[in-house]
Amino acid sequence: MAKGRKEVIPIDPLTALAGIQSAISMVKKAAGVAQDLGSLAPMIGKLFDAKSVATKAMLQAKQSGKGSNMGTALQIEMALEQARAFEEELKMLFMQTGKIDVWNKIKARQAEMDLADAKEISALKKAEKAAKEKEQEQLEIGLAIGGIFFVLFLVFIGVNELMTFCETTRRCGR
Repeated sequence: MAKGRKEVIPIDPLTALAGIQSAISMVKKAAGVAQDLGSLAPMIGKLFDAKSVATKAMLQAKQSGKGSNMGTALQIEMALEQARAFEEELKMLFMQTGKIDVWNKIKARQAEMDLADAKEISALKKAEKAAKEKEQEQLEIGLAIGGIFFVLFLVFIGVNELMTFCETTRRCGR
């Protein structure tokens, strides 16, 4: 595995969707008995981790070509819609407790982190593309050198055969 890369482990989309549903259920139950929003932070974090895992699982399933496009699209959209609806509920919870400024900071930090992730992915893709181009260039150079050596080998064999012919027949250039 290349340095700085994360290993991609295939995830079952249904398991990932169940993870979202479980996390939403857990946060809703905890919200009913929690003293403040701060005590919900770890569970809310797990919910958004589950959302991320589910999204990646759905994309992996789509890229693998297994299953129908409609089924995959339906699962992706339903999971994301469920997470969006819960996010709106969560936003309302922050509003009701007078912590909308905290919610706004969370969303701003999320945007910063998403931007950083996008830049990292872009840099990795550029590095991967550059490595492939370099590999292709080296392959082309190797083929060119191999071709040149092959032509030189044929010329050597031809000259050798000509010299042998001249020696045996004594008719070349004399």
